[in-house]
Amino acid sequence: MLKEFGVRYAIVGHSERRLYHGETDAVVAAKTQAALANGITPIVCVGETLAEREAGQTEEVVKRQLAAVVHTNGHCISEIVLAYEPVWAIGTGKTATPEQAQQVHALLRAQLHAASNQSDRIQILYGGSMNAANAAQLLSQPDIDGGLVGGAALKASDFLAIIAAAQ
Repeated sequence: MLKEFGVRYAIVGHSERRLYHGETDAVVAAKTQAALANGITPIVCVGETLAEREAGQTEEVVKRQLAAVVHTNGHCISEIVLAYEPVWAIGTGKTATPEQAQQVHALLRAQLHAASNQSDRIQILYGGSMNAANAAQLLSQPDIDGGLVGGAALKASDFLAIIAAAQ
């Protein structure tokens, strides 16, 4: 149905779907596969909760989430877009420091590199409350390729500032 409407991208694995609809890593992998099979580029979201971050489980959580998608879609993994969205930063006004975000992005990039010889084609976005004030610092990190912008896109002046920071 999405393909019939000309949809080109679809977010899969968003934290709210995982939390409120019980979407597991396996479900996210299957949705990724369905999107790819229909010519839709999946934007695959991975990220940890505040409890997981505080328990030192960030790496374990995001690697597990990505591993499920790679396992199911390894043959065409270079066709996805990946988004790191620390759940504790979404809609809270909190955001990962540029260094924290870069650390996770570098980890994800290394995992993708180990899975695919075309990993350099995969864009990795930051999706944890990017806004006009922090976009330039986040986007200056070597492994952050762009932003998955939510609420900040609702105010034109803020969104335009994010766009300017990306250029």
